[in-house]
Amino acid sequence: MIYEYDASAEKCPVPLVQLRLLLKKMSSADFCLLKISDPGSIKDIPKLLTKQGYHYKESWLEKNTLELFISKAHQPLSPNR
Repeated sequence: MIYEYDASAEKCPVPLVQLRLLLKKMSSADFCLLKISDPGSIKDIPKLLTKQGYHYKESWLEKNTLELFISKAHQPLSPNR
């Protein structure tokens, strides 16, 4: 399953808190597509993912919007969307 969470209009710590809840629901076969634009979230969320052992790819959609494609398990990060 691919979870999508557009937090681009939300300010820190809301995206971080909501992402933690979403990650708890994910199985090892699931992915999460997250969009963030708050500077605090852009700084803190990749650190959290790395610290907790998640795999992710970053891409900038716009000047201020970062998209993270997150995987819980060791698997390719390019499923058909």
